Amino acid sequence: MNTKLILSSIIHKRYGKIQHFFKYKVPSIFLDLDELEIIQSKSKIFSINSFNIFSFNEKDHGYRDRRTIKEFIIQSLKKYDVNYNNLKIKILCFPRIFGYVFNPLSIFYCYDENNLISIFYEVKNTSNEQHTYVFAKGKNSKETTLKHECFKDFYVSPFIGMSGKYLFRNKLTNDYINIIIDLYDNNNKKILMASQSGKFIDFKASKLLQYNLLNPLFGFKVMSAILFESFKIVLKGGKYYARNKKSKDTISFEGSF
Repeated sequence: MNTKLILSSIIHKRYGKIQHFFKYKVPSIFLDLDELEIIQSKSKIFSINSFNIFSFNEKDHGYRDRRTIKEFIIQSLKKYDVNYNNLKIKILCFPRIFGYVFNPLSIFYCYDENNLISIFYEVKNTSNEQHTYVFAKGKNSKETTLKHECFKDFYVSPFIGMSGKYLFRNKLTNDYINIIIDLYDNNNKKILMASQSGKFIDFKASKLLQYNLLNPLFGFKVMSAILFESFKIVLKGGKYYARNKKSKDTISFEGSF
């Protein structure tokens, strides 16, 4: 199958007056949306759109309602005039474990057959709000490491203000994935670096089970790490920025890469 597993290394590093660093490993899935039925039929402990030990639920992404991820992608690509003949979609995200998941970042790779045409960076905060940054691939782009940038348009951390600019570096091969996101302030000084990387292995729910048995709190590791690291930043004197509540999920087109 095209669907793969990754034991991802997650790194966050803060720069400036309040410096901070943490690193942890957590299993991720790189899911081919055309293979949902195959995955469902192959495993008794991994389900699609229903409860199980491990699962993937489409309502965690996109419109976050009964509409499918593919509907969200198709309608967004149409809105932003990104054309294709045979759309293929893959998503990098964390799986649900016993029905629970928190995905700070999910990435949709959109292909016309085998040619990458667009990338969606779907960002969530701990208040369950969501914003998606959309990029389209330029006709002359042949770089193996994709680079693109945009202004920060979504509240993520209570210790980082809303002003700033993201620089994305995204390398995807047949063997591994490496995502680096740098955040710069208005003076072009780096505030934060976040990365996710890992090697692909064949998708097997039994492998996910093995990871979870060795690390029983994997399902809550992302959220617990965020809260624990936030507490340490408070102790270091980090400045707090209040959140303006969002009434609905948002999406923005950020140009070509």
